[in-house]
Amino acid sequence: MAIEPTRRRTQTPLAITVVGAGILGLWQALTLSRAGYAVRLIEKSATPFTGSASRFAGAMLAPGCESETDPAIRHMGARGLALWRAVYPHLINAGSLVVAAARDSAEATRFARATDPPQTLDARGIAALEPDLAERFPRGFFFPDEAHMETPHALSFLLDAVRLAGATVELGAAWVAPSASDIVIDCRGMAAAHELPDLRGVRGERLVVRTNEIHLARPVRLLHPRHPLYVVPWGDGQLLVGATVIESEDTGAITVRSALELLGTAFALHPAFGEAEIIDTGAGVRPAFPDNMPRIEIRDGGARIFVNGAHRNGFLLAPVLAEAVADHIANQTLHPLLVTSERLAHDGHSV
Repeated sequence: MAIEPTRRRTQTPLAITVVGAGILGLWQALTLSRAGYAVRLIEKSATPFTGSASRFAGAMLAPGCESETDPAIRHMGARGLALWRAVYPHLINAGSLVVAAARDSAEATRFARATDPPQTLDARGIAALEPDLAERFPRGFFFPDEAHMETPHALSFLLDAVRLAGATVELGAAWVAPSASDIVIDCRGMAAAHELPDLRGVRGERLVVRTNEIHLARPVRLLHPRHPLYVVPWGDGQLLVGATVIESEDTGAITVRSALELLGTAFALHPAFGEAEIIDTGAGVRPAFPDNMPRIEIRDGGARIFVNGAHRNGFLLAPVLAEAVADHIANQTLHPLLVTSERLAHDGHSV
């Protein structure tokens, strides 16, 4: 990954503290360490990732599919995918498949208009990609230049890479402002909500099941007007099943209602899900701003930088956010996702 500041630095590099070791904090620490800064990564959880919503993510790198919600994600997500490919050798580059039942043809048409899929498939084309879905869906869309990963492995890999890049990692450590660092990058997610008044929590829930009766080579998304679904293959018969998006900051366990919705829709994707073994459940609260796009907020003349609000695109856009912060620190460049406290105040936001 080539992210090198172009300005000449002094013998003593800038000291940067990154607070929060979820997917955003990990990419910030890795990018800045590789750029030559003295990085300290602080995480309040003694065990990695236990306090992070990132561990519940589907970890799909799908800029085409996700452009359904915002066209800007297509371009920025393509850059995020490229940065992942430069860093993570275990990425599974098999594309993404989107299918719809015959009764949901209107939903398929809406999705196609929003995303402009590279390939539109009939039932035969779907079967050629995923034989286990043969004769189940009349229409689908294939995004060949997309990828996915196994979430736990990817997070652990990044944490190891941060250490190898020379950063100091402190787990189970409390961070109290102010810091002796030259720059503090706050990636605490909802823990920073008291300093980011327009940040809200969006609850997401997922299941991990195991079955030897369903074999998928890539993530499959099932379009549905009320209960859209994604299934991500993790290998060894494990499949992550998710897609709930609930406007709630409840951090409790997955609810019966959500479990029924996920499992019922998974059964509609393939009846063999009815015999699958549930091996894990989880629910996390994803931070989001009103436009559901992440933001880099510069405060105190650049001494404090908030990176937050990734919503459902944390894995996809974390490398882009890290690259933007590194470029700003080195060259004062402005990225579309970067704002200053002065601009927010001018636009009527509380800071």
